[in-house]
Amino acid sequence: MKAHHTLLVLALAAPLALLARAPGAPGGSADHGSALPSGPTADQATTARYVFGLLSDSRYAYRPRPLDDALSAEIFKRYLESLDGSKLFFTGQDVAKFAPYRTTLDEAIKDGELQPAFAIFALYKQRVEERSAYARNLLKQDIFDFTGADRWYYDREKAEWAADKPTLDALWKESVRNDWLRLKLAGKKPDEIRKTLDRRYANLATTVEELNGDDAFQSFLNAYTAAIDPHTDYFNPRTAERFNQTMSLSLEGIGAVLQKQDDVVVIREIVPGGPAARSSKLVPGDRVVAVGQGNSGAMEDVVGWRIDDVVDKIKGAKGTQVRLDIIPPEAGLDSKPMRIALTRDKVRLSEDAAKADVITVPGPTGAPARHIGVIKLPGFYQDFEARRSNDGDYASATRDVARLLVQLKAQKVDGVVMDLRNNGGGSLDEAVALTGLFIDKGPVVQQRESGGRVQVYDDTKPGVAWDGPLAVLVNRGSASASEIFAGAIQDYGRGLIIGEPTFGKGTVQNLVDLDRWPANETPRYGQVKLTIAQFFLPGGSSTQNKGVVPDVRFPVTVDATEFGESTYDNALPWTRIAAVPHVRYGNFAPMLPQLESLHEARVAKDREFQWWSQDVTEFRDEAAKKYVSLNEAERRAERDKDEVKRKDRQAERKTLGLDLDPVADDGIDDGLQAGERDVAVDAAREKAAEKRPDPLLRESANILADATRLLVGNQQLTVQVLPQTGTALHWAE
Repeated sequence: MKAHHTLLVLALAAPLALLARAPGAPGGSADHGSALPSGPTADQATTARYVFGLLSDSRYAYRPRPLDDALSAEIFKRYLESLDGSKLFFTGQDVAKFAPYRTTLDEAIKDGELQPAFAIFALYKQRVEERSAYARNLLKQDIFDFTGADRWYYDREKAEWAADKPTLDALWKESVRNDWLRLKLAGKKPDEIRKTLDRRYANLATTVEELNGDDAFQSFLNAYTAAIDPHTDYFNPRTAERFNQTMSLSLEGIGAVLQKQDDVVVIREIVPGGPAARSSKLVPGDRVVAVGQGNSGAMEDVVGWRIDDVVDKIKGAKGTQVRLDIIPPEAGLDSKPMRIALTRDKVRLSEDAAKADVITVPGPTGAPARHIGVIKLPGFYQDFEARRSNDGDYASATRDVARLLVQLKAQKVDGVVMDLRNNGGGSLDEAVALTGLFIDKGPVVQQRESGGRVQVYDDTKPGVAWDGPLAVLVNRGSASASEIFAGAIQDYGRGLIIGEPTFGKGTVQNLVDLDRWPANETPRYGQVKLTIAQFFLPGGSSTQNKGVVPDVRFPVTVDATEFGESTYDNALPWTRIAAVPHVRYGNFAPMLPQLESLHEARVAKDREFQWWSQDVTEFRDEAAKKYVSLNEAERRAERDKDEVKRKDRQAERKTLGLDLDPVADDGIDDGLQAGERDVAVDAAREKAAEKRPDPLLRESANILADATRLLVGNQQLTVQVLPQTGTALHWAE
């Protein structure tokens, strides 16, 4: 059985859709409505049986589990929490009502009789409608006094279900009061607050009402897959298509990012180089009210549709035409729309591709500056289909990085930092190939399958794309393929690892196409991202749970108890296997004390780094409280303190000649959610945020520059750190 190797940490239910791509958004049928059948379709019943066959068979699953009453109880718990993780819709009475299902879901999956799952989902939709109505009714009451000592305990992940409806009412009352207070602190008047919140709660009900049988089925099957291990997922056909588009960094459509705002879909961003950008006919903020196919197809009104259904209407094969009725952002929604026609094309998602920059690091007195190249890699992407079809220009993280290294060499950089912060992984093949750009052949990762067989993945291509000084910058969001790359670089002694311990995902997944057995021409059953193996570094260590530990550490932004593999209750434990022979290019241990000393001395004077460290500490302290005060005076004092801090920092930046924070002056929380703000302004603010001062990246460049200077200036240290001076790698020249 062949399938894609993928090691991605997937984030589901993202709010945006990129035409043919709504990253991780749940799929839905094209009825655009709220019809929820009482049970599964025939295809869904078949799919459930296929998934059961995969997850219970050791030939496929790395850690198969029998589908019995114990697993049924776990699925029951996970399904309820996937629908209502904050425990703000179901009551303890609701959960008790469904208690008989606790030990029967195993048979329901095996038999394809999934009515219990649909019944729970239907009650969830009903409870959301009731909560929406209750919250909107609260807005008419006199409950918005903020002089007491009340608190809103927003973190309810580990809370018990509210015993009954009155208890849940009390929770919602505090939640609504907090929403009101946030808007009041942002300067909104009572009538404006009431209107905004009424629309917000109505939209909540509308969004959930749009969920249908496909959503119910996918949510339930993912409660089953999540009970097997944290990284096994079921994708319905729509979600599977978007996952593959995310991995390939390409789609066929018009090239625009869409966002739902109230009842309409709005253009949030225009993708450079796509049909929309080339036409100059669309701008952020435009609202799409109707879509037509070809030159003469009927225009379909899409106001009130689910965003993924609108996406499906707009996307299409390269060379085909789509017509859009657009209302400009400055016009009323009842204005006459403007009709535009666009020819769909293949769009490369350049924003998610590797990018390079150069940081100039001033030298000590009398010493020359160092120029450090930086390559930011958001993911280990690869266009699997294009590669299989021998497309010579298929998207590939390794190919892109190789091209950037050529550019950096031409700029005569003194070192390269690979920035893998928040890189959640991707293709195993890309992780191996990317490592090969920096080592001259050898094992990159070991993979142990369920039966115990160990397969070694080698870089077999001789030569390197970069033989100079190297550092890898990681954080807690660096996972999977990122950990393979960083861990291999560390095992080889090829470069310094800088940052904080990584996520700790040491397992390998395959995408298994459920349509391969009946050989369907049209996707019907979807795909399973299935854990098939555990990976180990060349030195034999797993990254599972522990992650990759940096050589030079930065303060931890997110604790291992809050985020990462170790937070999953059913994650595999850390272990190790035998090492495989591999070259050791260097041993940085002898120079780490000096690097640490230089680092500590420098960041003690680096205002941006100190501010960042201060913000991390304050954020962690605030998050540990798990509540916010509902006393207006307290909240206003906190807000004013933050505003003074922002202004003081901007003033100090000007005095010190530092780069100004492009979004510091509008950083006050306005109490609005994403869909309630101006879409175009929001997008522009996010773009500006990407240009914020990045003290961690600059400090990683400083550390790498320090390493090069230490080795050049101390021959004895060079021999200790780089004992194999005859290799083709040139750290000290």
